[in-house]
Amino acid sequence: MSVAGRLFGHAAESEAERYLRDKGYRILARNARTPSGELDLVARSGSVLVFVEVKARGSSTHGGAVGAVDGRKQARLVKLAAQYLARHRLRNQSCRFDVVVCAGGTDAPAVIEHIEHAFEVPGDDLRW
Repeated sequence: MSVAGRLFGHAAESEAERYLRDKGYRILARNARTPSGELDLVARSGSVLVFVEVKARGSSTHGGAVGAVDGRKQARLVKLAAQYLARHRLRNQSCRFDVVVCAGGTDAPAVIEHIEHAFEVPGDDLRW
């Protein structure tokens, strides 16, 4: 990824974090490392732990949040979330997965699309 792409991605994460804070979310972690990778944002909304995938797009013409996270990426996020929960010894925790797509702009995103409950996780896939 180019330097400009990394900078835009970083700006998108910052904008997503600000957006979620403004909506009342409490950000617990940003770029949370697990043995298998990294979670963009981990937040709390009320009693629910929210794992947030942030997608940066140069424009909104490439589709929005609905198509931003395919089945393979969803499985990876579930695995990362399980590792996060295990590391923090969180059990019987209500969780969900959100996607925030930040599109447009050159230095910072101009449009933010937030999809709560972006995908469902079958009970058998959650082993934390």
